[in-house]
Amino acid sequence: MSHYSGPLLTHPIAEALLAARDTGAGEWTGSLDLGRSIGNVLLEADSWQWRGQRYPYPHALKDRTIHVWDGDEFMPVARYSGALIKLVPTEWGAPTFEIDGIKMLPTSKESPFGDARRKVALIEPRGKTVLDTCGGLGYFAACCLEAGAARIHSFEKNADVLWLRTLNPWSPDPDAPASGGRLQLTHADVSQAVAQIADASVDALLHDPPRFGIAGELYSQAFYDQLARVLRRGGRLFHYTGSPNKLTSGRDVPREVEKRLEKAGFKAQLALDGVLATRR
Repeated sequence: MSHYSGPLLTHPIAEALLAARDTGAGEWTGSLDLGRSIGNVLLEADSWQWRGQRYPYPHALKDRTIHVWDGDEFMPVARYSGALIKLVPTEWGAPTFEIDGIKMLPTSKESPFGDARRKVALIEPRGKTVLDTCGGLGYFAACCLEAGAARIHSFEKNADVLWLRTLNPWSPDPDAPASGGRLQLTHADVSQAVAQIADASVDALLHDPPRFGIAGELYSQAFYDQLARVLRRGGRLFHYTGSPNKLTSGRDVPREVEKRLEKAGFKAQLALDGVLATRR
């Protein structure tokens, strides 16, 4: 799927464009790609121009929503197919996404991209072949590319998440020259696809599954045994778990994960908001 290259608008950006026009300014400078770049917009009475294309002024855009140009109007980046999935702006530029109103990436203290960068650093990806089990918006993969990984193979099960990636300028495009052919993105359920990966063919591993209640198979002993099989000895794994409330859930998920990984053949310890493990 080709990546969108038009403007991305939020309610505050739309208000800024209208305010600049109303002051009589002929130009506005800002970002129309969620902070990836800064550019100039030419302002006219009833339209504005960006990168050689003319667009109407948007009105009544939804709050906490990113909008794309569909050729006729600016539409929310949201889709419903059994669950409502939505790309959501953040104060950091890089967006998060929600499924039925549940935020999928941490954003309260830092950028979700910065958060991914700290976690990726734990597996030291430079020069390595990395397995990214649950690709999401691709921030782990982007940080691996940035850090000099030799090859990244990402899996993503949800077709709607893959659609969000094509509209998010922070999501890496496997076909873009910047990726250098190092990123392979596969639409598949990694809990099944992992069986097709060769023994000890991966140097490092990133596992960022949905919460346990949604995807329990990605926390199973059988799946961890498969991860141990494909990861070479000495290879590192970071497993995001979050910090579920033990009082309300009655479970200590990070400790459960740590024990299962140990049983699978890893030396594991709690790290950041997950578990860092090394294949023994």
